[in-house]
Amino acid sequence: MGLKIANLPISNYMTAYPISVDSKVPLMEAINFMAERGFGNLVVSNGTIPKGILTEREILKAIVDSKDLHKLKVQDAGWQPYVRLSLGYTVLDAAHQIIRKKSRLLVFDGDKLVGIVTVSDLLRAFRKTRNDASLDNVLSTKIEKCKSSDSVFDAVKKMHEKRIGSIIIEDMKGYGIFTERDLLTHVTSNEFNIHDPVGKHSSSPMIVANVGIKAHEAASIMASKNIKRLGLVKDGLLVSIATARDIVDAYQNAYPVTNTYLEDLSEYISG
Repeated sequence: MGLKIANLPISNYMTAYPISVDSKVPLMEAINFMAERGFGNLVVSNGTIPKGILTEREILKAIVDSKDLHKLKVQDAGWQPYVRLSLGYTVLDAAHQIIRKKSRLLVFDGDKLVGIVTVSDLLRAFRKTRNDASLDNVLSTKIEKCKSSDSVFDAVKKMHEKRIGSIIIEDMKGYGIFTERDLLTHVTSNEFNIHDPVGKHSSSPMIVANVGIKAHEAASIMASKNIKRLGLVKDGLLVSIATARDIVDAYQNAYPVTNTYLEDLSEYISG
């Protein structure tokens, strides 16, 4: 029997004591660190108070802007703002904040940073609950595609312009997918060239499930396969993509926030 979603404390599912990086550290050093450990985020801090969170999205933007990553520092790439939570909040509270504030979440014990909450952390939590939710109202049927012969730069540029974290490679067997994580992993290689064909650095075949899958099962598949995007097929054709964020959205839509004070929380935005 699973647990009730309202009873899942964020302290049990957050990534505890996240690693921080100084804003003056070379960007490629931070990227290498993230790629080697499979991190999608690094807290940026020049002291005890975090300034923001470096994500894969900032790295993608720097490449689109045709910047030489080897000449940049973390502060040149920038970072995302965050919402500050305390240890008393629940997984459901965190789900509401990620969707409604469109921000990353850091967890504090008083003034001490003790955790970061990512969508992957929330997926692990949703697997433990007996509650479920429909994905029908959160999925988009618009799928951005490119060909395997298109360059990585062209694919990344399209991802940046569309504000998406992945793109489908339509002419690869079983559908291929190129993600921000693929970019982060390959950009650290000495053999990588931004003008390589994107098919060379994509994953194939894409992991898929049938249309109509519910949020709990989708979360279980993503967590077990260590992915954040699940292709949805009907009669063998890819018709939609469920993202980890979609699953978080489905749960926060289906269940009310457990702490009404959360509605008043605002982002931390550094000056």
